[in-house]
Order: sequence, then structure tokens, then C-alpha cells
Amino acid sequence: MLVSIRPSPTLASSIRRLHVSSRACNLVAPPDPVSHMRPIIYSDAPAPAPPSLIRHPYSLTEFSTGSKKRGDQSALQFKLQRQQLDDFHQNFWFDSNKRFEAAKQAVLAGLPPSATALDKENTLSEFFKQWYLQEAARTDEYTMEWRRRNLALIKLGARVELEKFATRVSDIFSFGK
Repeated sequence: MLVSIRPSPTLASSIRRLHVSSRACNLVAPPDPVSHMRPIIYSDAPAPAPPSLIRHPYSLTEFSTGSKKRGDQSALQFKLQRQQLDDFHQNFWFDSNKRFEAAKQAVLAGLPPSATALDKENTLSEFFKQWYLQEAARTDEYTMEWRRRNLALIKLGARVELEKFATRVSDIFSFGK
């Protein structure tokens, strides 16, 4: 009697799911003219809500009446926190660079028209020094908050990947049920 040594199609596809993941292609957009940050366009970003005539304070597509798996909820939370971190980063540098340029233009406008290039250079040098000292505490506070949020996002991302792996493993072992 001949017996095939090839695994059954369901077993083969289950094993392959351990090693194959969907291809993610995040894109990097051109830099913002004010913040100079290059926004990331995520391939797995939550889909925008469909247009509706009814205005609602919450994203109704985010909440469903059906039961969702824990992994789906964690993945959505990860995507939302990732977007919030990107927005926090973009907003800080947008505000900082806008204030910097306004202050620099005010300093240059305060120079007399007869100022030489050396006068402008010395004035800007003093301005840069004062700006750095003035903004040091604000930048340090931003950096600490960004690191805290980034670490929380890394932990959440690891949890999402672990839940995905656990789901794949459980799917393999439950193929015969």
C-alpha cells in the first residue's frame, strides 16, 4: 500500500502561515515645509470612516456590536497610538519651527538697514544661543514624553506580534477540529 508523505493541504497551509506574512509597504512623504518632518503613510492604517451626513463625536467604524478578538483590538490600539505619536511629533516640531522662524525674523527686522554681514552674523549667533537656552527645558520635556510614548508603543507592538503568533500556532494545532 502506498501512502503519500506529503502533508495534507490544510496542514501545509497552516505551516506556511508561520513563515509568511503580508507585505507591509510604509511610504515616506516629502518633508513638511514648516516642521521639516517627513510624514509616514502606513499601509496598514485604519480605514477612514465612510462619508456620512450624520455627524457623530466618535468614529463609529471603530466600535462594533459583534465580538472582536483581543488581537484585533490590540492591533487597532497600536495603529491609533502610532498615529497619535506621529501627530505629537509633527505638532511639536511644527510649533517649534514656526516660533523659531518668527523670532529670527523679528531679530533680523530689528537690525538697522546699514548693518553689515558681520553684524547680522553676530546678531544671529547671539539669537541662536539665546534660543537654545530658552528652549532647552521645553525640548527636554518633549524628548522625555516622546520616549515614554515610544516605549509604550514598542511594548504594545510586541504584544500585537505575540498575539498574532499565538493565533497562528493555535490555528495550526486546531486544523483537525
